Amino acid sequence: MKSEMDKLKILLVDDDEDDRQFFADALEGIELNTDLHQLENGKSCMEFLLSDTKNTPDLVFLDLNMPIMNGFECLEAIRNTPHLKDLLVAIYSTSSAERDIEETFEKGANIYIKKPSSFSELKKSLKQVVKMNWAYHLNDFKKENFLLKI
Repeated sequence: MKSEMDKLKILLVDDDEDDRQFFADALEGIELNTDLHQLENGKSCMEFLLSDTKNTPDLVFLDLNMPIMNGFECLEAIRNTPHLKDLLVAIYSTSSAERDIEETFEKGANIYIKKPSSFSELKKSLKQVVKMNWAYHLNDFKKENFLLKI
């Protein structure tokens, strides 16, 4: 059994409560040692990331369409903050619009995940992203690798 220190810290930023619950249930279903923190918008995400530098997440799942501060603005703020610029950010959105994928790629997201419609697809996606060899992925980072394919 891993200790509390070995847990993978995941931050989910999504304004849709049902989507957050669906995500949490799927993450629990893949039986990894994770600690999930959930927030509702980019503003609360940035406040969280800036207020507690000891508990910076290992991976952020960021929705794009949110009130107050959307995912595009939040991603930009993360990349413009020196101690957060290398944070792993997975865009997690219902949008499959090429312009959204392109813009988040250009703004520095690490991967783009279209929200799956089925629970089993979501579990498969999360398992793939959480267990990804990020060192290899980032070393060989190309636009072709940006959109997660299941």
